[in-house]
Amino acid sequence: MAALIEAVGLQKTFGPIKAVDGISLSVEKGEVLGFLGPNGAGKSTTMKMITGFLEPDAGTARICGFDVLTNPKAAKSRLGYLPEGAPAYADMTPASFLSFIAEIRGFNGDDGRTRVAAAVAKAGLGGVLDQRIETLSKGFKRRVGIAQAILHDPHVLIMDEPTDGLDPNQKHHIRELIREMAAHKAIIVSTHILEEVEAVCTRAVVIDKGRIVADGTAEDLLRRAPNHGAVAVRLAREDADGLKTAMAALPSVARVEMTAGANGTVQLRAMPRNSAAPLEPIADLLRREQISVEEIYVERGRLDDVFREITTPVQA
Repeated sequence: MAALIEAVGLQKTFGPIKAVDGISLSVEKGEVLGFLGPNGAGKSTTMKMITGFLEPDAGTARICGFDVLTNPKAAKSRLGYLPEGAPAYADMTPASFLSFIAEIRGFNGDDGRTRVAAAVAKAGLGGVLDQRIETLSKGFKRRVGIAQAILHDPHVLIMDEPTDGLDPNQKHHIRELIREMAAHKAIIVSTHILEEVEAVCTRAVVIDKGRIVADGTAEDLLRRAPNHGAVAVRLAREDADGLKTAMAALPSVARVEMTAGANGTVQLRAMPRNSAAPLEPIADLLRREQISVEEIYVERGRLDDVFREITTPVQA
């Protein structure tokens, strides 16, 4: 299947700063790509080049096969873009602003009104349609920006921090909307909220210092977590020392960590050796020794631990 979003060797320098240093990626229909990186990594600059709002120093980008530099009208007609800050005309209302967007997109009369109504419903703007945009909360301003990005039902959506400023209920609504649209579009979501990657993204790309440092599913990234696959066991303190020694002797266990738990319990964490799966040997050990435990589970790891590990400079 041909990719709907393609970036090839994108580079951008601002004075002495190389903001983007040779980024290439592609996104197919049905994919939601989480675009991650620390502040200043080059995320927004990359998205501005992919959308044609910023000219690269080198490289190119294509939307649905159309080059954003040599064929911008065809590319942008198939693109919905939510930029950083969701700029809009402050003295307009959401109703008048979205009608204006429909008109400049070429939708007039009943067609324009139908598209505005659909975007309003999807973004949840019905209660604030006639308020001036400058009076809206940050969350509702963001939703106005989302509505303008999806009004023309584009093949491609590129969204910079779509849930920024939204309360938990609003975040849930927008995530559901992204999931609903994903089957028929290629979507890039830039976000600092790592839980969003697990919630809505089928794939994640992490960039640092203008370069891609990781590319895979959320589960692929979690496998890089230091405690991914570790087995945690919570049990009574009097049984902990003996079990720790027995667990550490298992071939699939690299080491065992012990931490104090609540109500007189202790938690043991068995770290896997060479990506082995120590759950079954540990469960067999507990049955054989007839040790009663309060809880046992396999840890998946945390995306924020992986994020820090691959974007934090190594100290000399």
